[in-house]
Amino acid sequence: MLETMYKTQWSLFFSNPIFLSAITSWMMSQVIKTIFALFNASIKTPIDFVELVLWRTGGMPSSHSALVASLTVSIGIRQGFDSDLFIFALFMAIIVIRDAVGVRRSSGLQAKALNDLGSKFAENNEGYHFRAVREIQGLKPVEAVAGIILGIITSILFAYFG
Repeated sequence: MLETMYKTQWSLFFSNPIFLSAITSWMMSQVIKTIFALFNASIKTPIDFVELVLWRTGGMPSSHSALVASLTVSIGIRQGFDSDLFIFALFMAIIVIRDAVGVRRSSGLQAKALNDLGSKFAENNEGYHFRAVREIQGLKPVEAVAGIILGIITSILFAYFG
């Protein structure tokens, strides 16, 4: 009985149009990013390919923006655009997108400047080994907008045709 209930819960989860819309928009954005990277020859190893498809952030279109836009619009369609849940999702989406565009981008630019300074210092001081910090790639506004558009289209398609 417990096994049947467990399977039923998972099947309901994976048949939920809000979940399906959000996960599909995220996956589509990652696949589109990977296609762009293949054309730009920025994928050098199979590990780069797998990492880009599954996890890497930044790039066109924004997977963060696609996911939260799809989630927000799907909730609006299913629960009503005047519902408390939609308003909550909308403000969470704004925070996520603002963070991805503003804060992460600034952190990445600061990390790049720090790495440039550290390498120059290491070049001028023999025996000093500089270990670069990770440069987080934040979003450009156009990448966020492309993700938002992808998320909205995906949520509408799932709501009316899925």
